[in-house]
Amino acid sequence: MISAQTKPDVVIRAIQYRDIEAVNTLLTEAEHLPWISTLLSRPGKTQDLFQRPEQLVNVFPLGLQSPAQTFVAQGLKSILGVIQVMPCNQARTTWKVNALAVAESQSLIDLGSELLQHCLRSLYEAHTWLVELDVNYSQRIGLYRQNGFQPLAHATHWSLRTDQLQQLAQKPVALPNLISINNADSALLYQLDTVAMPPFVRQVLDRRVQDFTQDLLSGLWEKLQQTWSSQKNLRGYIFEPQRKVAIGHFELCLCRDGSVPHIGQMTVHPAYTWLYPELLSHMAGLTQTVDPMPLHLTSTDYQSEREDYLGQIEAERVGHSIMMSRSVWHKLRETRWNALETLPLAEVLQGLQPKQTPIPGRMKETWIRQ
Repeated sequence: MISAQTKPDVVIRAIQYRDIEAVNTLLTEAEHLPWISTLLSRPGKTQDLFQRPEQLVNVFPLGLQSPAQTFVAQGLKSILGVIQVMPCNQARTTWKVNALAVAESQSLIDLGSELLQHCLRSLYEAHTWLVELDVNYSQRIGLYRQNGFQPLAHATHWSLRTDQLQQLAQKPVALPNLISINNADSALLYQLDTVAMPPFVRQVLDRRVQDFTQDLLSGLWEKLQQTWSSQKNLRGYIFEPQRKVAIGHFELCLCRDGSVPHIGQMTVHPAYTWLYPELLSHMAGLTQTVDPMPLHLTSTDYQSEREDYLGQIEAERVGHSIMMSRSVWHKLRETRWNALETLPLAEVLQGLQPKQTPIPGRMKETWIRQ
């Protein structure tokens, strides 16, 4: 889809094969890209966080490689800007901005706004848009504020050193009902995810039971990828047998070659915050099976217990980010009247009219006498 711009020499369109080299250069050299963390990642897709935006560029129209969609701003002789977006849920009602970069000769506010507005107008299935930015990037935050994005939540990013992970791994872990995850547990995980976040965040993410399930082909492809890739994804949840609910869930993506830190994600029921030390000790024990690397975790401002515990064990704060959202309402196009609506009412009801004049009965004669 091509977007008409205020500048006649700039056209925004979907990426093509000939644009890959220029787009990769823009994304590789770009600074202050949106923060990539577990907050906006889809459940069970933590391993995708190891991929940079240039690795998610997809030129196939049906999204055979990745769900990310990339649009470019083409000038007279070169690519001036690029934006990459991708859905956050299975229903594709919530999308996030994965990357936004412009050339040094262009204005970030002007061209960045054109790229954002093109995505807001062209992707009709998206009802809500999300982006996560570093709090120090004031110009980027101003760009999204100018285009209608509002703050949703603040996040703190933590890092546990290898020696801290070794100490945590030595502690005894009491998790008797720790169960591996399969599709039969999707309803339990959905209920836990719903309870663990405030209503306004839950409404924006719009996750459903289908977001916690995995089809057969995707599961086989993920297992094949883990055999030759350097990442290993581990997942599990804690089952409460009396209430028959899930009270804790963890997802850990390990890097086996030591090139990047490990990434962890925890979801704990608000009434069972004592699970944080147990879950983190269990995750620390799993990291000891691969090359020693730091573990990165994320906490939000509505998870005060998690932030307090990570501060107690002296985890290092490596960054602060802000999550912003914006809702979009698309206008429906007017259509011509249906052929049946143009017919006169007499012609429509012609089949319901009596064929002859009705004969008065005894009841009518009685009413006339009265």
